[in-house]
Order: sequence, then C-alpha cells, then structure tokens
Amino acid sequence: MGRLRTFIKSISKPFLNAGLRFYYRKPRKYHYQGIEVVVDPSVFPPQLTLSTKILLEFLNTLNLEDKDLLELGCGSGIISLYAKKLGARVTASDINEIALENLRKAASKNDLEVRVIHSNLFDRLANDTFHYIIINPPYYPKAPKNMKEKAWFCGENFEYFEDLFSQLPNYLSSDNETYLILSQDCDLKHIASIAQKNSIELDVVKTITKLGETNYIYQARL
Repeated sequence: MGRLRTFIKSISKPFLNAGLRFYYRKPRKYHYQGIEVVVDPSVFPPQLTLSTKILLEFLNTLNLEDKDLLELGCGSGIISLYAKKLGARVTASDINEIALENLRKAASKNDLEVRVIHSNLFDRLANDTFHYIIINPPYYPKAPKNMKEKAWFCGENFEYFEDLFSQLPNYLSSDNETYLILSQDCDLKHIASIAQKNSIELDVVKTITKLGETNYIYQARL
C-alpha cells in the first residue's frame, strides 16, 4: 500500500502543482465555523491541505477558555481566530506581512480580537509566556526562494527546525502545552533528532489518516 501511494503521488504531483498554481493565482476566501479569512497566494492554503483542518478540530479538545495561546507562523490566521472564538487570548505571529494584514482585517470583520505580531519564530516574543503554542511548520527540505516557499520549505538542512527547537525550550514549562503537526511525508526521524539535540521530546498525542495521508500531532516536552 505504501509503494502504491508513493507511485500515485509521483504521477499526480505535476497535475496537483498545476492545479494549486491555478487556484491560488489570486486571494481566496476560506470559511470555518462561521469565520471567514482571505488566503493570499503567498500563504499556506487551508482549502486544499489537511493539516489546518486537523488542527482546527484538535482545538476543540483543549481547554482554551481564558488561556494565552500563540499560533507560531499563523499563515491564514484561521486557527488563531477559531481559538479566540473558543475563549483563548490569542497572539498570532508570522514573517509574512501580507498574511498579517489580512488577519488584522479578518479579525475586525469577524469581531474577534487577536494580537498580531510580525516575528521570525520567537524573535519578537522574548518576554511572553503562553499556556498553549500551536505550530503548523514547513517541513520539506529545500531552500525557500521567496515568501510563498517559506510556507512549505524548511531549508535544505532543516534550518527552520534547528532554529525552532533551539528557541522553544525557553517557552516549555509545566504550565505550557506546545503542539505541532507533521505528515508521514516528511523526515520524522530527522526532525525528532533535532528536537532531542535541544533536550526536547516529541510525543505523538494524535494520529489522523485521511485521504491516504497520515498526520501526527506531537506535543513538545522538555
């Protein structure tokens, strides 16, 4: 089954890439539970991917009422807005200014107050603490050439994860729960080894298989 899935993906990838380029040639709206956001072509697309939907559903299992939550690399911002709807005090960060501007507009339109921060990982969050941190990271090992590719590629040598896991221990504590989602399509062992190098353990808390793809939600712990 694994080989068949790999073969199907290999022959369908050119068609999927062409479809994505056509679909995201302009900003598109995305709706979830009565919340509407505008997804710029430079932002990770929740419409045609699984991970965002999985994390949105996962939020319902958390006790977010009156808790401080950070969405690190918020992209479209739909997770941040839904977390606010569930009662959290939300900080949404990203390096993509267009994504952040669209999120500010969406927060106002949906009457959901969210703190929006332009930050590369934790660079501008040094003095903050959070009960929850949610991360939907880029994980394909390739050097991103532009802002759009930063939503997908973590660098040839997994530089994104090197930076993330070197900074994350400052935010992990007994009062914090940090979750990130990874797919079977990425190098799970290598990513886990980078975490372990920084004294972080990644524990699978949920496994979800949809449309022939398995995604894992990990909790990061010291």
